[in-house]
Amino acid sequence: MQRPHTFSINEHYHLYNRGTDKRPIFLDRNDYHRFMILLYLCNTNEPLDMQKIFVKPGEGPSFTEIFEIKRKDPIVAINAWTLMPNHFHLLVKEITEGGITTFMRKVNTGYSMYFNKKYNRTGNLFEGKFKSKHADNDNYLKYLFSYIHLNAVKLIDDESRWKEVGISNFKNAKDFLIKYEYSSLANYIGIERKYNKIVTEDLFYEYFPDEKAAWVEILEWLSYKNLVEDGVKDGPSQKEQNEK
Repeated sequence: MQRPHTFSINEHYHLYNRGTDKRPIFLDRNDYHRFMILLYLCNTNEPLDMQKIFVKPGEGPSFTEIFEIKRKDPIVAINAWTLMPNHFHLLVKEITEGGITTFMRKVNTGYSMYFNKKYNRTGNLFEGKFKSKHADNDNYLKYLFSYIHLNAVKLIDDESRWKEVGISNFKNAKDFLIKYEYSSLANYIGIERKYNKIVTEDLFYEYFPDEKAAWVEILEWLSYKNLVEDGVKDGPSQKEQNEK
C-alpha cells in the first residue's frame, strides 16, 4: 500500500508497527535489548555487522559495550521511542535522502532474522510494512512525546478503564514509567543509561529543558482520560490509533 506522504529531509514522522496477528515480538529481556542495539547500530549508512546481531548472550560485546561503538554519521534523528510486547513506536526526523527507509529496512530485517533464528520460526514477523504519520506541527510533536512514552502505562493499568475514567493511580504510573527500561524517557528525566545514545537529536530538550518540564507535559496527558481513544486536535488519526 502506498504511503499518503513521502519522507522529506528535516521533517518528523511517527513510525510504528506490530507483530503479525498481533503476536508478541519481544519475549524476553534479550529481545528488547537486541532491538535497542539495532536502533543504535542501524542508524548509519554503514552495512549492518551481523556478527553483532547473532552473538549469543555472553558472547561478543556486552549490551552496554555496544553503545561505545563509534558509528559514522546517523541517517535519521531519533527523538523518542518505546518498545512494547507486541509493537514499537519511534519518532524520527529524516536527515539524509532515503534515511528513514534505509534505517527501518535494516532494523526490521535485522530483528526479524534474529528473532526467527532464535525461536526457530519462518515467515514475516511484522504486520506488513511499518506505518508512518507525518508530525507536521509543534502541537502534534509534543503530543507524540507523551503518547509514545505513556504507552507503557497500558502494561499496569487496564486500557479499557483508562479510556473511560483515566489513570487509576498517578503515583504508580509515574513510578512504573521511571523504571521502564524500554523507552527513551530516561533521556528527558535525568536518568543516565548507556542506551541514551539511541536518541540523536535535541528537539525535546528544547521543548522540555529539564526534568520538571518533561514531567509537567507527560502528567498533563496522563490526566487526560481519552488520550488513546480520542487523540487531540492535530493528533493521531483514528486509523493510527487502531494500529497501536
